[in-house]
Amino acid sequence: MAKEELQTLVAEQKILNRIYVIRGQKVMLDRDLAEMYNVETRVLKQAVKRNMERFPKDFMFQMVGKEIDGMVSQNVIPSKSYFGGAAPFCFTEQGVTMLSCILNSKTAIEVNIRIIRVFTRLREYAVTNKDILLQLAQMEKELKGNSRDIENIFAVLKELIEKQSAPTPRNKIGFKQYNKGNE
Repeated sequence: MAKEELQTLVAEQKILNRIYVIRGQKVMLDRDLAEMYNVETRVLKQAVKRNMERFPKDFMFQMVGKEIDGMVSQNVIPSKSYFGGAAPFCFTEQGVTMLSCILNSKTAIEVNIRIIRVFTRLREYAVTNKDILLQLAQMEKELKGNSRDIENIFAVLKELIEKQSAPTPRNKIGFKQYNKGNE
């Protein structure tokens, strides 16, 4: 693998690790985006506040205390202080795209291109693995906290993944080879 490809893969993995599902939407947090854009979180938030008309609720929303507590309890973030005392802004894919309009820098544009590509791959993955995700959602509803059936979940997931990744039989093409003794 070429060095440039590896760097791209690492960058995409960093982006993936910073996409969270909050209120049923895939979002990125202001703090993570500011770090990627190489600006202070406060500067990013100020730019957003000056341009609030560009960020409707389906582009951006602010987390509430209960959501922050949930992230701490699930060890997604170490503590509430991770956000510096202010409730973070959460940006959907469209909100991230809009950020490049107000943070008019070369870095912001380059980072946004990478982020949009990752969001696109996530959508493609979801479409490709729709059956698995639907069955997983159904199992979650059925279990509702019953942890002893987790082994069953993994067995079904493994079976679905194997079924999807099983190679389809193909006819061989080319010349048929004969052994010298069987001519």
